[in-house]
Amino acid sequence: MSTTASADQTKVKLYWLEQSRSQRILWLLEELKVPYELEIFHRNKETHLAPPELKKVHALGKSPVISVTPAGSNESTVIAESAFIVEYLLDHFGRSSTLLPKRYKEGQEGRAGGETEEWLRFRYFMHYAEGSLMGFMMLALVVSNIQNAPVPFFIKPVTRGIANKIHSGYLGPNFKTHFAFLEEQLKTSPEKGQYLCGPRLTGADILLSFPLIAGKGRSGLTKEDYPTLWAYVERIEAEPGYLTAVEKIKAIDGKFEASI
Repeated sequence: MSTTASADQTKVKLYWLEQSRSQRILWLLEELKVPYELEIFHRNKETHLAPPELKKVHALGKSPVISVTPAGSNESTVIAESAFIVEYLLDHFGRSSTLLPKRYKEGQEGRAGGETEEWLRFRYFMHYAEGSLMGFMMLALVVSNIQNAPVPFFIKPVTRGIANKIHSGYLGPNFKTHFAFLEEQLKTSPEKGQYLCGPRLTGADILLSFPLIAGKGRSGLTKEDYPTLWAYVERIEAEPGYLTAVEKIKAIDGKFEASI
């Protein structure tokens, strides 16, 4: 399924996997109005792992992955890793878009320390989303699976006890630190903006959408404790581009679930 591209356009293909970070790339493509092709993959129902067919696209067999074919060429470049994909698409298709903040202050072009606060936040959160935050989200998923594992009843207290200790002693305190940090970052956003980098949606907001939407109401992210962050996540979920990407998947695949 695709948004039609003409022969004189660069062709972008997204290899989309259910319950994965690839939905952010679909949203970005919709925001940029980039013609693209979409190939859908499903996880193994028992193992929840990506299908082996994805390894034919990229050796790691993960999603998201995109391929880019220049106009008039039969050779494609395959690009993996969410942040790299976002940066690549913005570099090539987002130069005139507010999704990519202006890098330098007037008269300070090319100077170290001359960057705008919006751009510095953008670059920071691009790395933060996949670096500092996502690791805790993935560990929380593993711990949840341990807690709910189908084990004999006499072992269940042991697995639950281990999971609870990891939550209370490690995950809980770290989630509190991160959510409080994001709450403060939103309150001090440039130009009193409602997004992390300022008054406009950026690629960094799109990249952060997956762990925050998946963690909403879980991992201690509640409206009562973090009202500004909660409102931000709800605002993200109401973005027209986000909704368009969700509806596209529903139309193709019959359903969409925003979870890890």
